[in-house]
Amino acid sequence: MDANLFRYIWRHSRLDQLAVLVLVLVSLPFYFISLDLPRNIVNEAIQGQGFGPNDPTQPFLSLSLPLPEALGGTIQLFEGVPLERMPYLFALSGMFLLMVCVNGWFKYRINTHKGRMGERMLRRLRFDLFDRILRFPTPHFRKVKQAELATMIKDEVEPLGGFIGEAFAQPIFQGGMALTGMTFILLQSFWLGLVAAAIVGIQAFIIPRLRAPIRMLGRQRQLETRHLAGRIAEIVDGVVEVHTNDTSAWERAEITHRLGRIFWIRYEIYQRKFFVKFLNNFLAQVTPFLFYAIGGYFAIRGQLDVGQLVAVLVAYKDLPPPIKELIDWDQQRLDSQVKYEQVVEQFDAAIADAELQDPSRQRDTPLEGHVTLTRVTAADDSMDKVLDGISVDLPLDAAVAVVGTGSGPRAFAQAVVRLQPLLSGHIEIAGEPLARLPEAVLGRRVAYVAQDAFLFPGTLRDNLLYALRHRFLGAEPPSHEWKAEKAEARRAGNAPLPVEGDWIDLAEAGVDSMDALTDRIVEVLQTVQIEAEVYQLGLRGRLEGRLQEDAAEAILRVRAEVRAAIDADERLRGLVEPFDPARYTRNATIAENLLFGVTRDAAFARGEDIDVPEAAALPGNRYLLSALRAQGLEDDLVRVGERIAETMVEIFAGLPPGDPFFEQFSFIAAEDLPVFEQILVRVRRDGMASLPEESRLRLLFLSFDYIEPRHRLGLLDDDLRGRIVRARHAVHAELPEDLRGAIEVYDPDRYTQAASLMDNILFGRVTHGQSEARPRIDALVSEILEREGVRRIIVEAGLETEAGYGGRRLPAHQRQRLALARALLRQPDLLIVDDALAVVDARVEREILRNVLESRKGRGTIVVLGRVDRVRLFDLALVFDGCDLAACGPVDALAAEGPLATLLGGRGSQEESDPVSEEAADESQ
Repeated sequence: MDANLFRYIWRHSRLDQLAVLVLVLVSLPFYFISLDLPRNIVNEAIQGQGFGPNDPTQPFLSLSLPLPEALGGTIQLFEGVPLERMPYLFALSGMFLLMVCVNGWFKYRINTHKGRMGERMLRRLRFDLFDRILRFPTPHFRKVKQAELATMIKDEVEPLGGFIGEAFAQPIFQGGMALTGMTFILLQSFWLGLVAAAIVGIQAFIIPRLRAPIRMLGRQRQLETRHLAGRIAEIVDGVVEVHTNDTSAWERAEITHRLGRIFWIRYEIYQRKFFVKFLNNFLAQVTPFLFYAIGGYFAIRGQLDVGQLVAVLVAYKDLPPPIKELIDWDQQRLDSQVKYEQVVEQFDAAIADAELQDPSRQRDTPLEGHVTLTRVTAADDSMDKVLDGISVDLPLDAAVAVVGTGSGPRAFAQAVVRLQPLLSGHIEIAGEPLARLPEAVLGRRVAYVAQDAFLFPGTLRDNLLYALRHRFLGAEPPSHEWKAEKAEARRAGNAPLPVEGDWIDLAEAGVDSMDALTDRIVEVLQTVQIEAEVYQLGLRGRLEGRLQEDAAEAILRVRAEVRAAIDADERLRGLVEPFDPARYTRNATIAENLLFGVTRDAAFARGEDIDVPEAAALPGNRYLLSALRAQGLEDDLVRVGERIAETMVEIFAGLPPGDPFFEQFSFIAAEDLPVFEQILVRVRRDGMASLPEESRLRLLFLSFDYIEPRHRLGLLDDDLRGRIVRARHAVHAELPEDLRGAIEVYDPDRYTQAASLMDNILFGRVTHGQSEARPRIDALVSEILEREGVRRIIVEAGLETEAGYGGRRLPAHQRQRLALARALLRQPDLLIVDDALAVVDARVEREILRNVLESRKGRGTIVVLGRVDRVRLFDLALVFDGCDLAACGPVDALAAEGPLATLLGGRGSQEESDPVSEEAADESQ
């Protein structure tokens, strides 16, 4: 990137800048006319100069072209319109008003053009910075903080947008106005012009020098603010460590220290800035004083007429603003250059050649031949070698296991996909140098699965299809809005591609339709042993859109078959408690029993994850509270909440906030436990009647999630259950019109859209406390869904589950298998798995490896193994000893003797087909 901001601006916006400059130059004559009109109005129209008994009129709008005498003298272009004194006054006043409008229109057009140009350039700058991030070498990301990069692109370059539009136009526009005003004053009075010029010169000399320290302080403030953002991001990422180590007080002190540094820097900036502002305003007010004194003296002496003095005062009234704008522009220029240099410095890294990321440089033919490393040496950030002179030649149709100790195995895997920079040597894939292999080839023909795979926010399906989003394949939208946006994107140097549309490369997945793609997704999910887990996610989720339309009728058929199967088998009876409008469903929550249905929207939120006062203000909660009070249930449920709070505080008071026990068993979040402790202290001290409304609501909402057979606190008796059922009927009977669509009531003959698939299939709840109830019911439901051909729809529903940021809503073993499925979906010629299955159960890992290698026969697969015993599944093995390659060759030969046999620990002679041996090996791992 250009180190100089002005070069960057001029290179990308010179045509726009020239257009603004033309407007500025055209506007200056009109500005001069607006300055001259007050003199004419005072001298000619008001005082009557030029009007006399013999000549009662004056020409209005007389135009002449002054030329030297040698060229014929002044040429009269238009004689003007003769007007008497009063019409002449109104004509000049109207002309003045017209000039005000014309000058205002010029300012409007110039400022609008500058603003659009500035925003366009800001958009370009942000895109350029983001583009550089995509081209950073992977090791560079270990040196920078993601929060700082995001802050710079989002916030730090924001002020540059305003300056970019004014970089060239502002000094010419404001300088032109100031020069025009100064010229006009000099034409009226030479001495008054000298006074104005002297004051302006003092301002131009002193003010920028006083602002120089402010610029340096601004740089310090920018750096401190960026470091603060980075530190906060670190604390957020490590919040579990903060809580489990009780270091929150230290973190508060550390952030306080950083905020204090920023405070004192900003305070110093304010002191200096407002002193400069005071001095500037003082100098601006001194000039009118001199004009009144000196101009009045000349007017009294007859050396300056009143009209000229008025014109000078009017002209000077408009002179300080452009001077101030010029001074401010100079300060903004210095600040913007500093910000730009800081950003460029942060983004100044050895980036990849843009041609390597050209999506058009793809290759339709598969990679064939070998992966060849020749004397490859690589080092980490500390310059410790991770690979040392590695030379190896691997066929692209073999299954290769990489094992060993130290850094070698992982560094080797990363080097083959250009994630590990080389100090020396070179790598070739299919005879082409890896360093010059386009990303359109490397990223489509070679797949890499890391140890800590990242899933993007979105559904599981979105993350699987991410591997197929290489280029836009569909037709562009025909709308006028898209055409305008495309043209603007081109002018801003952005990618002129619609984000909505067809980006899925079906051919890369080996299919020709979206239905076939779904079948392919299910196939790879089965390969990595996660299809059953996605199926379970689908059962717990809801059907949306097309899936719901396709499956609703089938789900009702499955419901009937499940009910018939349960009734016909004595071993299954009693394992599911059906929903009954006349009975309390013991295995459902109190809230579900009150509503006997599912809420469609937030109108009936119970208070989870939101502040209690806000939850209580929701229309559904206000109505529900009134219904509970009418039935005399509020106090009883508040007492249930009190008992729950007592039990939870007693059980969980000593556990650290991040303990998984909270997630599994507690009604109360770890951070809310002290709140309920205080509520209980007040109840014991002053009684329940002393509680404020907010505390009562907290206890009430706590009771809503209680299930007696699950939690077994003995808080519900038959009388309270019966009153809840009666309250249920009252709730539905008196439901206000505006809330009637907010609850979808359970109906045995209808599909409940807002309920989960499992609730719809069972039309009830699995009984808590019955041995093996859940597995047996799940097996029955799965069998019937398979028979009815509905299982695929359930899996599709599971694919719509949100993964969360980085896949944090999923356990690590699911994230890793989904990442592997994502790589398999696009059928790469070379698959590299960098110990990505280490977090998976040993037996499951073995099955996954077998499935993957079976599905990829004839194509290259390189797997870094954490469990060495799996090496027998492969054709070839690379054995590393630290950064050195200790052995390379067929697995059978290496397992008999040498480094691989040593790693196997004497198990090299075991037969892979011996399940007992494999199980023992797994347990030893």
